[in-house]
Amino acid sequence: MATCVTLITGASSGIGSDLARIFAANGHHVALVARREDRLNALAAAIATAGGARPLVIPCDLTQPDAGDIIATALDAAGVEIDILVNNAGFGLFGPSRTLDRAQQLDMIAVNIRALTDLSLRFSDSLIRHRGGLLNVASVAAFLPGPGMAVYYASKAYVLSFSDAMHNELGRHGVRVTALCPGPVQTEFQSRAGFTPGMDSAVLNVSAKDVALAGYRGVMRGKRVVLPGLGIRAIPFLLRFVPRGFVLMMVGLIQRNR
Repeated sequence: MATCVTLITGASSGIGSDLARIFAANGHHVALVARREDRLNALAAAIATAGGARPLVIPCDLTQPDAGDIIATALDAAGVEIDILVNNAGFGLFGPSRTLDRAQQLDMIAVNIRALTDLSLRFSDSLIRHRGGLLNVASVAAFLPGPGMAVYYASKAYVLSFSDAMHNELGRHGVRVTALCPGPVQTEFQSRAGFTPGMDSAVLNVSAKDVALAGYRGVMRGKRVVLPGLGIRAIPFLLRFVPRGFVLMMVGLIQRNR
């Protein structure tokens, strides 16, 4: 019988790195996916030193159309199957969409949407076979319109909607499906996106480790959506009472003032 692994994308830094450490600390054999092989190897060594099973390292650029094939081939070569899939990889870009580099915005869709969808569908039979879990990292942005980060916000709305549907479809087969929707987290995300965190980030911020722990607990308990932090949990509730046009105006104002 094949060894089961928890596959984590975007594992080289931030929330992904903390997710890898938490899963490993709880006895899961993890497979780490990201572009930066040196960082993956350093994380794998740290996990092994801490007493976890040596992770499988899979260097892969998720912007590429064949990323799913590369990951599947690496898993087959290692003789392992996925029982938990964590689609954490993603990035954003800050600024008016018409002024941002179009190719980079399409890369964002490739990582945030295409790769996540590919891996979720590609390995769904394995998740069902092992009655495992699927953790998709969305964002509180999924609940909001996003002028100033239009493609990023839209991509996270897709992740939340897709995860909700998969929660229903795969849940019938014993698979736990969870969408993790954090607010601003102090990671490399901000510098890559091209903005400096403002007051909203200071108020809503939860550490990457706490977000990762909430995600781990959420998928293990089969929660549909996890919103880490009291302030973040209040946002979807409050949005029920606020006109969409007002929310659009306020988000645009906050983004312009960054």
